[in-house]
Amino acid sequence: MFAVYASAANPNDPTAGLLIGERPEPSVPDGWVRVHVKAASLNMHDLWTLRGVGIKADAFPMILGCDGAGVLDDGTEVVIHPVINAPGWRGDETLDPKRTLLTERHQGTFADSVVVPEGNVVAKPTELSFVESAALGTAWLTAYRMLFVQAQVRPGQTVLVQGSSGGVATALIQLASAAGVRVWSTGRTEEKRALATTLGAHATFEAGTRLPERVDAVFETVGKATWSHSLKSLRPGGALVVSGTTTGADPSADLQRVFFLQLRVLGSTMGTRQELIDLISFLRLHDIRPQIGLTLPLPEAAAGFAAMQEGNTAGKIVFTR
Repeated sequence: MFAVYASAANPNDPTAGLLIGERPEPSVPDGWVRVHVKAASLNMHDLWTLRGVGIKADAFPMILGCDGAGVLDDGTEVVIHPVINAPGWRGDETLDPKRTLLTERHQGTFADSVVVPEGNVVAKPTELSFVESAALGTAWLTAYRMLFVQAQVRPGQTVLVQGSSGGVATALIQLASAAGVRVWSTGRTEEKRALATTLGAHATFEAGTRLPERVDAVFETVGKATWSHSLKSLRPGGALVVSGTTTGADPSADLQRVFFLQLRVLGSTMGTRQELIDLISFLRLHDIRPQIGLTLPLPEAAAGFAAMQEGNTAGKIVFTR
């Protein structure tokens, strides 16, 4: 079958290991299902896989792609929940110490088909296209959990989204705005800030700008470059929720500020299957369409990886079959 895959890890030049071609058709173990992929979205996790982060050397070659949407053998349209749990795990899927994401141990979605446990598919919303639905399993689910589970934001509060054009950032802006939250966002360029405004941000700022007032929560996917600004932007007792570190994972912790202002620093990874179902219900209720910045046929996936690596994003990058 046709696939986009990583041949080996290359920490310094990740796309050097990116290959496009034929891979073996997957077998379907008992309790698993085959999804014929219609669309799959690109995530930073795919670049980390190409760098060798979160994957063992003997797992290569690995088909990339954490999430997507497609049809089962019987024609049922589905969205994939990418968190694969250990057999017998019960409870919050994200807290399973043996959990993996697609592309860490199991082959991913950038292919004609992918196999996943039957519990890892949910009904695709009829209101969304396959391209839009392909954005839900990772970026949008991550944003939903950051906002409503970890930070527990409420209507009327003010939040800051660090960044304004990536997949998680655009999802945070759209979800929070629809929930009645005042949304502020930072962006490196005028174009990126304009996109945030279009998506529902109430005010935008250049990166690092001092805000008019402190906020109830800050949402971080950037890491080292914005961490200090995030902490300084919080009101006493506020929450900083982090789900990524694209610019580095080792900023100054500024612990004196953390304990003196009683700030809450919360990690967040993906979301549960039930949260994915709740996210879909929320999108239906508010008639929200995920922001898609670039759609490419899967054979042109290299251009999508280049755009993500260079930071040329305006929402999700999605590959189609």
